[in-house]
Amino acid sequence: AAGPRGRGGRAPAVVALRLALLLGAALGSARATVYFQEQFLDGANWQKRWMNSEYKADLGKFKLTAGKFYGDPVRDKGLQTSENSKFYAISSRFKPFSNKGKTLVIQYTVKHEQKIDCGGGYVKIFSSDLDQKNLSGDSHYYIMFGPDICGSETKKVHVILNYKNKPHPIKKPIRCKVDGYTHLYTLIIRPDQTYEVKIDNEMVASGNLEDDLDFLPPRKINDPTVRKPTDWDDRIQIDDPNDIKPEDWDEPEYIMDTSAEKPEDWDDAANGEWHYPMVKNPLYRGEWKPRQIDNPNYRGVWPHPQTDNPNYSPDFSIYSYENISVIGLDIWQVRAGTIFDNFLITDDEVYAEDFGDETWGETKGPEKEMNIKQTEEEQERERVAEEKYLQQRFKKKLERKKESGKDRAVRNTIEKEEL
Repeated sequence: AAGPRGRGGRAPAVVALRLALLLGAALGSARATVYFQEQFLDGANWQKRWMNSEYKADLGKFKLTAGKFYGDPVRDKGLQTSENSKFYAISSRFKPFSNKGKTLVIQYTVKHEQKIDCGGGYVKIFSSDLDQKNLSGDSHYYIMFGPDICGSETKKVHVILNYKNKPHPIKKPIRCKVDGYTHLYTLIIRPDQTYEVKIDNEMVASGNLEDDLDFLPPRKINDPTVRKPTDWDDRIQIDDPNDIKPEDWDEPEYIMDTSAEKPEDWDDAANGEWHYPMVKNPLYRGEWKPRQIDNPNYRGVWPHPQTDNPNYSPDFSIYSYENISVIGLDIWQVRAGTIFDNFLITDDEVYAEDFGDETWGETKGPEKEMNIKQTEEEQERERVAEEKYLQQRFKKKLERKKESGKDRAVRNTIEKEEL
């Protein structure tokens, strides 16, 4: 958890908030183990706990801010990406632990206030042997979890678990939030090898790790000793035996253009004998195929008998990891502005849900109200500016009209004098 602030003291309200959250954590610790908790409540001290990667010189920089709109100016401060079209890599270390025989909960909040067009918003969990100064996309990780957005097609929540040094993504599609507000993302992995994904403390996906990620070979396979019966017809449609090819169907695809004339400068000795060019035949109708009809003998898809897979061996430890010790952000963003906050790693689902309600749950409403107010004020400023612009245009038009009227009066006077 975030440590106490240095010298100089703190505002009473912030101190009270800090004590309340720590008290809540202390009371919850009777039944929950909190391995990592980060809310960035102590200002610049977060830089002592988080390490920027140095694997390349031009990595993007994070800054601590609550953003353009927020529910609470202190509680909503988090790490925000600040530079467009950059890779970002930062991590924080905690005491190593194993989730063997325990539930593992990974939770944090993400706010794409820039309404991101392409970029990651996920976190990665690493073992204790991670070289934080060289954190990159090539770094070996245990778990990757969180939203990823790119264009209109990619708007998903990643759940990728490492098993035997190979990443295995979840096979279920999970859609992430894209409205620009702060959202709470939670991944729960239980020792019974089930999992659950929650967004804003509501379940959006759940299942069995073995079923929904390809960790192991399938339990059952098609019986190799059984063959489909020779009289089994699984064709849905067949050629119509009564359909006959028309007599005038066969036409060549290309024909000679007899209307063409031999060029006057054609040299048979140099260019060879001249021939009529070939052109597409307008009567060509392609290869004839009989029309299709429903197969009266169709029996459906043959149900291949299943048998136990000899290569399958159950593994009841695919959910567990040893020496879990680092959480990191290793992402790419085209348009920066995403804020990460309220990180939590614990073994208690209830504690995580309560923590989410006490952080994101209490500031989500005011955050939305502030954003709506800002939007309305911006629209009003745009309306006033547009009205002012139109008034200026109208004024200039009147001035030009008056000016043109004076010119006509002068012209008429001169014409009368000349007459």
